[in-house]
Amino acid sequence: MGEAKVVRNGTCKTIAVRYRFVYENVGGGEPRLEFLPHPLIKLKVETPKSKETKNDDINPESIQYEDDIDYLRTLDPKEWKSQDHYKVLGIQTLRHRASDDIIKTAYRKKVLKHHPDKRKAKGEDVKKDDYFTCITMAYDTLGNPLRRRAYDSVDPEFDNNIPSGSDLKGDFYETFGYYFNLNARWSERPHVPELGDANSSREDVENFYTFWYDFKSWREYSYEDEEDKDKCQDRDERRYVDKLNKAERLRKKKEEMCRIRQLVDLAYNNDPRIAKFKQDDKEKKLAAKRAKQNAAQAKKEEEERLLKELQLAKEKAEASERANIEAKRQEREAQKKALKKERKMLRDMCKSNNYFADNSDQNLAHMTELEALCEKLSLNEMEELNKNIKNEGKPAFLKAMKENQLRQERERQAALEQTKQKNNVEKNSDVVLIAPEWNEDNIQLLVKAVNLFPAGTSQRWEVVANFINQHGTFYENSSKFNAKLVLAKAKDLQNADFSKNNLKEVAAKQAFESFKKDKRNVLNVDESGISKKIDNEEVNSVKKSISSGDIKPKNEVPWTTDEQQLLEQALKTYPASTPERWDRIAECIPNRTKKECMRRYKELVETVKAKKAAQAAVQQVK
Repeated sequence: MGEAKVVRNGTCKTIAVRYRFVYENVGGGEPRLEFLPHPLIKLKVETPKSKETKNDDINPESIQYEDDIDYLRTLDPKEWKSQDHYKVLGIQTLRHRASDDIIKTAYRKKVLKHHPDKRKAKGEDVKKDDYFTCITMAYDTLGNPLRRRAYDSVDPEFDNNIPSGSDLKGDFYETFGYYFNLNARWSERPHVPELGDANSSREDVENFYTFWYDFKSWREYSYEDEEDKDKCQDRDERRYVDKLNKAERLRKKKEEMCRIRQLVDLAYNNDPRIAKFKQDDKEKKLAAKRAKQNAAQAKKEEEERLLKELQLAKEKAEASERANIEAKRQEREAQKKALKKERKMLRDMCKSNNYFADNSDQNLAHMTELEALCEKLSLNEMEELNKNIKNEGKPAFLKAMKENQLRQERERQAALEQTKQKNNVEKNSDVVLIAPEWNEDNIQLLVKAVNLFPAGTSQRWEVVANFINQHGTFYENSSKFNAKLVLAKAKDLQNADFSKNNLKEVAAKQAFESFKKDKRNVLNVDESGISKKIDNEEVNSVKKSISSGDIKPKNEVPWTTDEQQLLEQALKTYPASTPERWDRIAECIPNRTKKECMRRYKELVETVKAKKAAQAAVQQVK
């Protein structure tokens, strides 16, 4: 005989194996023991499922009862409900697995050792609130099946947690097997299926999750009732307390079932067997779908073969067409580069000769006409003009400028004449509008609008075009600017840096000249004698002159960024309901008066209104 050990699911079982030998005598009278080989026979060994040791299988005499005197002395009879009853009786290692006989034995041992009479006989001083009362309450709780069931439901040593993120990284069957075996004690149904392992059948796995998703728990929370209805004085009070206790038990019961559901969901979502089953189902569906697709694929391939022949012929024609288009595009690009080069040459020659102007006004006019020439002339015309300016200089430029003006006038007259003819033929037809002109005012409005509506503004170029249409100058039958025209002009000004800079310089000079003219008309009032007595008539006359516009105030100092931030903060700090609001605001801004603050506020309001009006117009067009 021999022994062989089989380990399955952590349980070791010993199986007897029989060997066969043949004893025979050989020559010379010496015996020989010969082993007879046998084929290997594979046996399927089934081991019983692991169960917790039954209460009745534990012998009370074989248990080591603990006696923690230090813990007993810390107990308060008034707080007996919060004590660990199993630890009081010395059977904290068994807890819910302890049988009634074990509890009785543990209690007898505690009584024999800790009864007040026994301890008094030994000379120990026993107080009125002695801990022996706690031992008695522990036995009253655990010795009564209903009370013990209530206490076991809220056992403080029970692990109410579920696996966390770090636990999920370990062995699935070991981790979740522990938690399911732990919570199986609350099941009302006696036979609780086990989690199993990777070799479990699909039926067993589905039965396991079906059981736990329909889990019925006997766990109840009457032990944690905050109010004791037995202490109530009348029936109504007992009913009210009982109602409160039942509501609290129901709430805790719902939390417990939610915890169990979370545990089952977590296991189901992380179960590799479930993932495998889902993958198998997915592969089956894909296989059926693939078979259907293969049937359609054969038909599709035949159709594609016919289409491919047609496609090849079509591609040849398209390739030829693309080659022609590409050749034309390259030709246009070459002409565009040549035109750009000629424009730059023209601008450089004009700039080096101060635009052939004698004064600043003529300078600005020639710059504007130069841009018009760059926009209107073709490549051949531009080359001819550059050649003439090199040879003749200013007369050639003035001649080209005059011819361009005449051309624009002829185009304008032709457009007007065409409009008149069309109106005569069709009375109800729309009026033909000529393209809007980029005059000096409209260019200045474009620069202002680009600064007023920075990048990031919703539908920026539509808003800018609407702003110019609201404030610009147009001919009677001129059309309005759109986003495309505005964007093209902005890019043109951005590329022509030298022209833009000179336009700014000329505009700045004109603004300075206008400022000097206005400065001469400003009346500076001497306030040195303001403390002197002045007749009321003189004061009133000065006020009337100022209000009528005969006397203009001094030019204001521009607002700095810091002053602007102080004004915005003061407006937030002092709302409109604040008494003497503008006096308070003026106190927050050094070197600024109340009137200056109010005037600045009105300017900001007007600017915001203008921006909103431009944006609102764009939205209405949509």
